[in-house]
Amino acid sequence: MSAPTKVSEITPEYLAKYLRIYDVDADVTDELQSFIDTAAAFIKSYTGQSDIDQFPEFVQAALLLCADMYDTRTMYVGKSNVNKAVASILDLHSDNLLAKPSEVPSDESDTD
Repeated sequence: MSAPTKVSEITPEYLAKYLRIYDVDADVTDELQSFIDTAAAFIKSYTGQSDIDQFPEFVQAALLLCADMYDTRTMYVGKSNVNKAVASILDLHSDNLLAKPSEVPSDESDTD
C-alpha cells in the first residue's frame, strides 16, 4: 500500500495502518472514514480551498487531524485549538486570510 499523495486517496485501510490499528472491522472502517471526511471538510473550511487535492502537503495535515480525532475519540476540530503542525501546513495555502479583489480599495481617487 503506497502513501497517498492526495487527501482523496486516504483510505480507511491506510489510516488504520498509519494509526497502528490492527483489528479493523466494519465499525472501525466507518469511524475512520468519518475522520477522513471530517478532516477534509476542516481543511476546506480553514483554507478556503475548494480543491484540496492540488496540495500534496494537505495529506499530512489530514492524517494529523485524523490522529487527533482518533486519540480523543471526537469528530470535533475547533479552529481555536488546532495542532500547530496542522496550522502551519494549512496556513501555507489559506485564502481565507486574503482579501478578494472586490474587497481591495482602489488607488484611484474620486476627487479631481
